Amino acid sequence: MNTKITTYSLEHHKSLFNDANNVKEYFYIQAKDHPYISEPYRAESYAIEFLRKGSIVMQTKLKKVVIHAPAILTLGPSVIRSFTKDSDEILIDIIFFKPQFFLHNQANVFFLSQYDFFENSEKHVFNLQKKNKIKFEQIFNLLRQSIEHNSDNQPSILRAYLYILIYELDVIKQTNTNDTKQNPLFEKFKETLSRDFISQRSVQYYADTLNVSRKYLSEVIKNNSGKTASDWIDEIVVLEAKILLQNKELTINQISDTLNFPNQSGFGRFFKKCEGISPLEYRRKNV
Repeated sequence: MNTKITTYSLEHHKSLFNDANNVKEYFYIQAKDHPYISEPYRAESYAIEFLRKGSIVMQTKLKKVVIHAPAILTLGPSVIRSFTKDSDEILIDIIFFKPQFFLHNQANVFFLSQYDFFENSEKHVFNLQKKNKIKFEQIFNLLRQSIEHNSDNQPSILRAYLYILIYELDVIKQTNTNDTKQNPLFEKFKETLSRDFISQRSVQYYADTLNVSRKYLSEVIKNNSGKTASDWIDEIVVLEAKILLQNKELTINQISDTLNFPNQSGFGRFFKKCEGISPLEYRRKNV
């Protein structure tokens, strides 16, 4: 049974922006609109996005945030993400790149994975102060010029700018680290939930795993997020269900089994309680 999450190729991303250039291992675009994709997906490429103007809504796994310009977004291939419209006018620069492109001649194959802002949903967004806004405008302007003036050295030049972007973002992250730390129990809960939600959906399980009482865990999560532990569990299960429902080769019963429900009816009741419609109705309307 194939339960693979939908993954957008670099070719698909190019088509969303109506770009017909030959597909390479990287793709740069400056756009005045965004191909808002409301259904969760993954990508085969990394992306660094510079929102110059306007605002958009991004959800990564369980975190939904309204991003206002000027800001940088960083997304790794494994990140489950979706986008919805917030502003009528935006201006955004995006550089997509496959890991194999960036790692060309790089001895450390784990170079990108050491920067958690590509994968950690709490660190994808960098809100820019004035001096940093000017700096990233300059970098992205140079990046765009390199794309527009094609040369044999273009791949090497783009890699150099990507290194600069990553290092500059890391400087901002290190500067802000002390200001953005959240409750360690809340962080551990999210980490454990992401790992175990398929097989474990009781708040008591997570309390026992984290060696605290259910009441204390619930209080910490509510105080840090405004949502209950049960809300977090339900949301991640529904998100995974939506991803699986995109695959029309999977029956509702197969999805129910994959998500470890006792039967299809139980899955249907759960989904309808959370979304207001049945899994089949959701598939008909959205896939």
